[in-house]
Amino acid sequence: MALAVLGSSTLAAAPATALEVNIDLSFGKKPEKLLVIGHRGASGYRPEHTLASYELAARMGADYIEPDLVATKDGVLVARHENEISGTTDVADRPEFAARKATKVIDGTSLTGWFTEDFTLTELKTLRAKERIPQFRPNNVIYNGRFQVPTFQEVLDLRARLSKELRRDIGVYPETKHPTYFRSIKLPLEPPLVRALTKNGLNNRHARVFVQSFEVTNLKDLSRELRVPLVQLLDAEGAPYDFVASGDKRTYADLVTPKGLKEIASYAKGIGPYKEMVIPRGKDGNLTSPTQLVPEAHKNGLQVHPYTFRSENNFLPTNMRLPGPPSVHGNAFAEYEAYFKAGVDGVFADNPDTAIEARSTFKR
Repeated sequence: MALAVLGSSTLAAAPATALEVNIDLSFGKKPEKLLVIGHRGASGYRPEHTLASYELAARMGADYIEPDLVATKDGVLVARHENEISGTTDVADRPEFAARKATKVIDGTSLTGWFTEDFTLTELKTLRAKERIPQFRPNNVIYNGRFQVPTFQEVLDLRARLSKELRRDIGVYPETKHPTYFRSIKLPLEPPLVRALTKNGLNNRHARVFVQSFEVTNLKDLSRELRVPLVQLLDAEGAPYDFVASGDKRTYADLVTPKGLKEIASYAKGIGPYKEMVIPRGKDGNLTSPTQLVPEAHKNGLQVHPYTFRSENNFLPTNMRLPGPPSVHGNAFAEYEAYFKAGVDGVFADNPDTAIEARSTFKR
């Protein structure tokens, strides 16, 4: 999964709006306001990782928009949840690219499909995005075929335009996807990411940027190149793939021990845990009591931004679902309130408007 645009002097001087009040970006400190991160944009309403999805998230009031970054054959960073794109584009229906179908091992898992690293940017731009989970988001299907795969630079350009138009700095929260894999095929993600942030005036302490990764090594490398806060993503199972590839036996469970959190704090300013690491669900599918992850992270000066909050019944705790099929929106407000009470500092939300409404009524 989500972390991390912002910050020219011109934009910084723009008048604040109500949504900006009391945001504290001091590294290692809890923000005064819960952050709402538009997960892949407003992906509950538009196909994910499209400019339309990011724009809608910003217009709904999201503090940050979140592009996942992968590379093209010619080394351009583009926004896709995975480098395998058959589930998020129309590539499988394009006969001119039929021969590009391949089977690859990505982070230890064999996948068959079409991969961004086998397409130049020009070729990739001929494809059109589609809804990834139409069974839960049937309303998004009407937008299939309308949008291109955006480059990271296009996301940054959109951020700059909307920040001026909406008169508030809109943050960006990029994630490096499969960095060990991309490095192995000589398409490392880190150099173009650093170049893009620097070129756009965003590699500084005052830029509203987080950079996130499920791997550790690349975040440590980026900590020497970037002046923006980094976020260590955490899964409930398994291990960072760079650990696996190097023979390091540690797992994500090791990273959330007091010793592990202390190490994370040496190179990052936050963690992005799978949300059930903060509040587990019981056998009945309902939320139980919060773990000690949030207070332990805060002891180490780490912000906590769990993922992913979605409004559909299918993704909610059992007792927060409303009558109807899995695609019906349930009582997402109750889930947000539980996590806000647990002390999280921000949330990755597919429905930013719902997250913002929940925040508006919560007294911290």
